[in-house]
Amino acid sequence: MTDELPRVTVDGRVGPVDASLVPRFVGPATFARLPRLDQVSDVDVAIVGVPFDAGVSYRPGARFGPAHVRESSRLLRPYNPALDVAPFGLQQVADAGDLAVNPFSIDEAVAQVERGADALLERAGRLLTIGGDHTIALPLLRSVVRRHGPVAVVHFDAHLDTWDTYFGAAYTHGTPFRRASEEGLIDREASMHVGIRGPLYAASDLSDDTALGFSVVHARELEDLGSRGVIERIRARVLDRPVYVSVDIDVLDPAFAPGTGTPESGGLLSRELLAVLRGFGSMRLVGADIVEVAPAYDHAEITGIAASHVAYELLSAMALTGGRPA
Repeated sequence: MTDELPRVTVDGRVGPVDASLVPRFVGPATFARLPRLDQVSDVDVAIVGVPFDAGVSYRPGARFGPAHVRESSRLLRPYNPALDVAPFGLQQVADAGDLAVNPFSIDEAVAQVERGADALLERAGRLLTIGGDHTIALPLLRSVVRRHGPVAVVHFDAHLDTWDTYFGAAYTHGTPFRRASEEGLIDREASMHVGIRGPLYAASDLSDDTALGFSVVHARELEDLGSRGVIERIRARVLDRPVYVSVDIDVLDPAFAPGTGTPESGGLLSRELLAVLRGFGSMRLVGADIVEVAPAYDHAEITGIAASHVAYELLSAMALTGGRPA
């Protein structure tokens, strides 16, 4: 370690700055005030930001998402009572900073994210990525699949993100999972969307999505299914396959996540989303991302706080499945 701030340590793992000794509003805003990547040796999970939003179709601003989520994570604590786990004690988690990607060329940015993820996975067992817009899910999946083969993708979003193109562009925040399916990155027997809602362009959007290998839990089903019912649907489809979780923060209702680029009414409650994410503690979670936080529209860090807790639950689920997935 190169800093002098007192930290919580468990079984030799370096954890967050000790909030009983250092006020939460003091010091660098790494995620949850965790150590930087250069301050630890072995790393189980690296948290990395991708400040990129050139793929958005409506409101811009998600390039400022990683810094906002980190700032909103200062209040997170080392023990998760909902899962009875200390996510920073069972695994070494470190903040790897941000990938510097081209803000003017989507193609170049996609390539840079892929190379950056490859480099980090040479050192860390898993990545938890903070976006940025949803375009980044495609290069992240390419990197993960090189290590695990095709993965079950569980995608939390208001939107399908399996459209073919916007304005002739193949890579946008509305197309990553069509491209991923076309490239053979996803397990077509095990992937699904959760939280889909709002108007579509045509009924064929849903049939096309099914052909690409996704099943859907619509947001309107949450009232009847409840969080436990959604978890059971996910488990029944994923089984023991390696699973990658991608969370667009607009899966939440705008009341809980106003700071996002394409808000849709009628979304999940924060409580529902966090409860479902806890279910991944019994699955082979090999990576995850949280995207589309746009702080310019976020009053009082409402969206940033929700996103930081999403990240915390994903880290807790990773801790339950071991630091380096098989």
